[in-house]
Amino acid sequence: MYVERLSLTDFRSYPQLDLTLEPGPTVLVGPNGVGKTNVVEALGLLSTLSSHRVSSDAPLVAFGASQAIVRAGFVRGAQRSQLELEINPGKANRARINRGAPRRARELLGIARTVLFAPEDLALVKGDPSARRRFLDELLTVLVPRHAGTRSDYERVLKQRNALLKSARTSRSRGGRVPDAHGATVESTLDVWDQHLAKVGAELLAARLALVERLRPHVAAAYAQLTDGSKAAELAYRSSIEGFVPDDDAESADRLPERSPEGDPGGGSAPSSVLSAELETLSVDEIGARYLAALAAARPAELERGLSLVGPHRDELELLLGQAPAKGFASHGETWSFALALRLASYYVMLDDSTVEGDEPILILDDVFAELDVARRTRLAAIVARAEQVLVTAAVDGDIPPELSGRRVRVVPGGTEEADDAAHSRGAEPSAVEPSAVEPGLEGA
Repeated sequence: MYVERLSLTDFRSYPQLDLTLEPGPTVLVGPNGVGKTNVVEALGLLSTLSSHRVSSDAPLVAFGASQAIVRAGFVRGAQRSQLELEINPGKANRARINRGAPRRARELLGIARTVLFAPEDLALVKGDPSARRRFLDELLTVLVPRHAGTRSDYERVLKQRNALLKSARTSRSRGGRVPDAHGATVESTLDVWDQHLAKVGAELLAARLALVERLRPHVAAAYAQLTDGSKAAELAYRSSIEGFVPDDDAESADRLPERSPEGDPGGGSAPSSVLSAELETLSVDEIGARYLAALAAARPAELERGLSLVGPHRDELELLLGQAPAKGFASHGETWSFALALRLASYYVMLDDSTVEGDEPILILDDVFAELDVARRTRLAAIVARAEQVLVTAAVDGDIPPELSGRRVRVVPGGTEEADDAAHSRGAEPSAVEPSAVEPGLEGA
């Protein structure tokens, strides 16, 4: 798969940008702050419906504009498709596929597949568990788009259940019981929401566990490719179903006991390798039953705290380097290598999942090479150069390894222009790409 044209309207710093792209490596070169990342961020949005930089839509829309539009034409084997995402902060985003009628943005998922590497990926290793859960869930919805609905349903149930728990905590602190809108007590209503959470949570957990199993060998192989292979990279999933231990921060739903280098999690919970292996043998219904038991055991603590302490929102994807957790023990270079290995593993899983010719994901590397030493630059470039299309951003040409020699597009304020060296290498005269010119086939999309 490759993207052959991209059009942005009121997206970030671009009132209008129209860019023609081609298979193979393309490097967007320009000083920091001119909008290189904005271009690749837009492509990532069409794939995952989320930004790798911000968690809300408002920053994606140019200042003073009410909406932004991202359009792109993709080639997938013998098929061509045109996707459009209309970004409406504070309202539902809308999508169009092949100039059809507007539909839910979620329907774009699974059509355009991209894997984006960025400096923000360090948070996958160094950051909170929420970053790693998001990594799993975004990849899951690209591979199996219906799980976008699973995630949405779970978030809705969790929000409602947390509201009830807070009401119950307030009521208990006042020494009474407050009925809900139907006359039942808040605590009795929790039983109903426990059933909902267990059902949807089991579906999400089962999907995550299956994905981790698919990722595990690819992460190990990718980490070995990027390094000297002296340490093995491993994934382990820790679920809050068992070994539940509340943390000390009443406002946090993200923290779980840290795993010691010897592999024994604090607080008496089961080793994650044993726990995940056990859960992988269970059906969705059996996992749901486990959730109900865990929720019943956690109920006193949840009522005291006023928030849900059991569920996929409390789980952790552990990243292990040798026998130690990567977080807190890995060097800077090892941290970068593990983050890159996670993205490469995503790419390999998508390749495994491809069912038609030309379904290879687009690789995007956003200002990554500047962060790597020469050895890691060379290794990463050699791996990704084999992809059908690779888009790279860089502040200077010197950051790009020779393995990624190819087209150069210079990014200037408000637009792009063909880089002189790339144009001459193809025997053409340098020509500017006008920011306001509309690429044929995109009018009225």
